[in-house]
Amino acid sequence: MNRRDILALLAGLSTAPRSLAQAKGGMPVVCFLGLASESADRPLLVAFRLGLRERGHVEGRTILLEARHAAGDLRLAAQFIDDMVRRPVDVFVAPGPAAARAIHRATRIPIVALGLPPVADDQGLFASLAKPGGSVTGFSYFGEALSAKRIEALREILPGSTVLGILHNVADPVFREWGAQTDITARAQGLETMRLGLWSSSAGDVTEHLRALRSRGGDAVIVITDFLTVSLRDEIIRAATELRIAVISEWPTFVESGALMFYGADIPELFRQAADYVDRIVKGERAGDLPIQLATKFRMSINLRAARMLNISVPQSLIASSDEVLE
Repeated sequence: MNRRDILALLAGLSTAPRSLAQAKGGMPVVCFLGLASESADRPLLVAFRLGLRERGHVEGRTILLEARHAAGDLRLAAQFIDDMVRRPVDVFVAPGPAAARAIHRATRIPIVALGLPPVADDQGLFASLAKPGGSVTGFSYFGEALSAKRIEALREILPGSTVLGILHNVADPVFREWGAQTDITARAQGLETMRLGLWSSSAGDVTEHLRALRSRGGDAVIVITDFLTVSLRDEIIRAATELRIAVISEWPTFVESGALMFYGADIPELFRQAADYVDRIVKGERAGDLPIQLATKFRMSINLRAARMLNISVPQSLIASSDEVLE
């Protein structure tokens, strides 16, 4: 490169727009974009902040963290994304695939996402788990074994149960497919299933679905976690309790709110680990070079208070194998 080329390059760099990290003296900016409510996202943010601290970050000194919560409003989420892209941020953290897709449609700013599908799909978020290749990386915690384990535990608790409800978001392709897979797994274990599809965050739809399940003799429902069902958590628990339907959850906070059981990946732990990917990206690594990891740590929680309200006797063997028992 000759002197003229070098001067031209330097001139171009001097007029190029600076990122917010550069404007703040090199401090990277991370945006956590949740489609659920602030209260639902709070445990995830606590774990993520812990992970940042473990990697030597101090908010306001070495890193800036912006948190946005759309509470089920996709138009508001789009506005948040647009605002953050214009700032811009250095990395997005997406608590689920719907948030990741919305961000990915708007920008190629790196994204660390949770709840990614276990294989590449037609959404184009990544090429493969081992080599994502684009702007998205993160963690997947789906799997047939998880679904089977939940249903096996349900059969232990309610051996006489014959009809199982599957409450899930049918507007999102990932959770529509996961609902279908759970349906197949339940039928393979001899249960009749009733798919309870949600298109919006309407509390009335939840009550209507659960009443329909009860009218068919259903006494248990598996709630597949996404921003819709998390946003409707309190309504789901309230309606299910009134109808004497046991709630089996993929999300730990459901048990704290009154669900009978949780079994699934340790979601807060994954958010703590997500801080490592964010740290590596802000230090210069490409998201597409970081493999999408599969969850390896799983937990089971049993709510004995909910069991008593439902007049259910939980086998001692299941209690003994649980990681957490709520009295």
